[in-house]
Amino acid sequence: MAGDKIADLAGPGIGDYAVLEGILPDDYDPILTPKETQMAINKLRRYIMDGLNSELNLIRVESPLIVDRDSGMNDMLDRDGSRTPIDFYIKNDHEKNPVNAQVVQAATKWKRWALNQFGFEVGEGLNTDMRAVRKDYFLDHDHSAYVDQWDWEKVITAEDMNLDYLKDTVKRIWKVLKGAEVYIHGEFPALKGSKHPNLPDELKFLHAEEILEMFPDLPRKQRETAVLQKYPAVFIIGIGWPLADGYPHEMRAADYDDWVTPTTTPAGKPAHGLNGDILVWNHVTKRRHELTSMGIRVNAETLRQQLEISNQLDSLELPYHKGIVTGEYPLSIGGGIGQSRTLMLLLKRAHLGEISVTVWPKILRDMCAEKNIHVLQ
Repeated sequence: MAGDKIADLAGPGIGDYAVLEGILPDDYDPILTPKETQMAINKLRRYIMDGLNSELNLIRVESPLIVDRDSGMNDMLDRDGSRTPIDFYIKNDHEKNPVNAQVVQAATKWKRWALNQFGFEVGEGLNTDMRAVRKDYFLDHDHSAYVDQWDWEKVITAEDMNLDYLKDTVKRIWKVLKGAEVYIHGEFPALKGSKHPNLPDELKFLHAEEILEMFPDLPRKQRETAVLQKYPAVFIIGIGWPLADGYPHEMRAADYDDWVTPTTTPAGKPAHGLNGDILVWNHVTKRRHELTSMGIRVNAETLRQQLEISNQLDSLELPYHKGIVTGEYPLSIGGGIGQSRTLMLLLKRAHLGEISVTVWPKILRDMCAEKNIHVLQ
């Protein structure tokens, strides 16, 4: 991948449209027409939803766009307080029975609670067409204020809370995504014949500790970019635990994924965490491209540990957290797979806005138009 921008940052932290202008491709030529793209999107959504349900033993359920602010059910995304949800007040009944509501940022906590609501047993789970709003993102080529995900959650046993089970689940998800690529190439052969390589058949599993050892002098996002030059599709294990340099690979909320459980790398070195992210190299944007965050969820013990590390022990008074401590909510594994993110990759598009309709600043729309990237409005 000679010429790839290894030094570039990526993700919500770009924060500069002058930088983004240099990242967006200058030689972009969409393979499918806008109409064909919409047809392909519909086919892929069905294929991937059905594939996930089959591979992970899930069924599709409805999920909320709005939750009660005081329930503790909303996802805070990280633990530094930098990404806050949209709050609004529902007067209701002339303010006799008002509700303090929030727009969800993700359905992570709700899904685990909902496993009981729908009566799922061990080995069964749910899958949703989750919609959310994340107002604190910098809006670039692959981050939007509007978020759509295949959000899934599955009941497991205490014996399943290990790396082997996590890896097996990740491989099943990758099988679906790779299968989706093969399927859509059959429906639209021009995608297969493009100049951009296809996804590899297999993922490379790496612990965050291993990646830091490989690139000790690079910041986190640059480490991801560098490792994707060697392995074009990776699953990074253990995101949230402080690494040898004193910093986590990336911040993770303390109350959903398990990032404290001791594990070991294939070389036998100490590591932590039963969660991770699938990242791939996007040959259109020449950037790192995150598809999913997922993991085995916290139990009562690991929840308390992570809240203590994060100085958030007062959260144990919230209804959701009490449900984990008391065992009201089942042990589970789950994750969110970005729908528009995944479709952008499979359809070899340069911008998220070519897949989903949302708001973009004029400076970005104009910049894209000059580069033959036409975002939907």
